[in-house]
Amino acid sequence: MELEVLVEKFRNKDEKAFEKLYEMYSDSITGVIFNVVKNADIAQEICQDVFIKAWKNAHTYNATKGRFFTWMLNIARNAAIDEVRSKAHKNSKQNLSSDFLVDILEDSNDFNSQIDAIGVKSLLSNLKEKCIQIIELLYFKGYTQKEAAEELEIPVGTVKTRNRSCISQIRSNISI
Repeated sequence: MELEVLVEKFRNKDEKAFEKLYEMYSDSITGVIFNVVKNADIAQEICQDVFIKAWKNAHTYNATKGRFFTWMLNIARNAAIDEVRSKAHKNSKQNLSSDFLVDILEDSNDFNSQIDAIGVKSLLSNLKEKCIQIIELLYFKGYTQKEAAEELEIPVGTVKTRNRSCISQIRSNISI
């Protein structure tokens, strides 16, 4: 069956055309989505949502403006970007607190179990509490500077300044 005929049937809500197009394009579309979201399960879920959205909005596809596959890819890309920007996605990507990570790295067989494997605890322990909060939010929990400012109830400029200052303190504490 020619692609134009298949797309026209899809636009007219033919379920067989939907199935055929899904079979043809789902792997490629899932791959594009995966490159953005970096999670196979989420990519598969978004791909299904993309096909449903395309099904519902098939009347908006215009063959004179581009190929059907390109139209689908644009929907997929936008959906993937929306997912990555969503609060739920950001929350699922946030790392654990630095104390928890350090405790995981400690080896009870180590002669000095008070020192962590990569030295994170010692670097952070020399900082003031306000620096620890900033570093933890920005680097261990994945917050943006704006989100950290909201969490700490301080201006974004203050977060930026403290971040620079704290990173400088960490660098000066590292002996290479």
